[in-house]
Amino acid sequence: MNRIEQRFAALRSAGRKGLVIYIGAGDPDLESTRQLALAFDAAGVDVLELGVPFSDPLADGIVNQLAAQRGLESGTTPPRVLETVSAIRKESQIPIVLYIYFNLLHRVGLEKFIESCARAGVDGLLVLDLPPEESANYEALMARSGLSPIYLIAPTTPDERIALIAPRARGFIYYVSREGVTGMQAEVSKSIGSAIARIRAHSALPVAVGFGISNPEQARQVAADSEAIVVGSAVVNRIAKLGRAPQMVSEVAAFVKTLSDAIHP
Repeated sequence: MNRIEQRFAALRSAGRKGLVIYIGAGDPDLESTRQLALAFDAAGVDVLELGVPFSDPLADGIVNQLAAQRGLESGTTPPRVLETVSAIRKESQIPIVLYIYFNLLHRVGLEKFIESCARAGVDGLLVLDLPPEESANYEALMARSGLSPIYLIAPTTPDERIALIAPRARGFIYYVSREGVTGMQAEVSKSIGSAIARIRAHSALPVAVGFGISNPEQARQVAADSEAIVVGSAVVNRIAKLGRAPQMVSEVAAFVKTLSDAIHP
């Protein structure tokens, strides 16, 4: 088992829910990313999702689009993200997933990129725009390197497609709780429970629910139906407001701790 699988097995044994936190790598710079990762580990985060900056992030709302832009402006590239993961690994074993678009893997070369991820200490990849029908070689290379391919399932995904996607995932399945792009919402979807039941008919993997969770109350509400929650834009928005302020890491970590406390009894 890699770190993701180990963490969810430990959570299951303890009867606890998981907290996945997304941030844009290199926002505002990669040293801040390293510091945030360590602070999140201390705050109770179970999986860290690092968005690799890309010029055309189609699945992202404005908050995460701007984070990607700031990451590009700070000189963040895929090799530098992996260097940062290696630096995190010197002090932390927090499970790490890269949230990435396929162009970046293709540019480096699929086999080379996946092997580089494994050497750096990455545990999984969430490739936003790689359809499962075209991922056989990707999945084989991921399995060989011990990495988890994380797949998305949406409210609009029909049952027959869930039956195709769910068995191919490893680590956990990411359920997108609403249609559209990433972003904060005033309230969470009412259909999460029934959607997760549809997914569980095809896979025993943990289901992490994301897109729109913005505060501890929403975190607690969604965690009641799922094995984990994913919070991104609400964290990224705080990073954007604080920027390079000396208190940025501590204040963002304090907010993340409120989410952890809400779902970790």
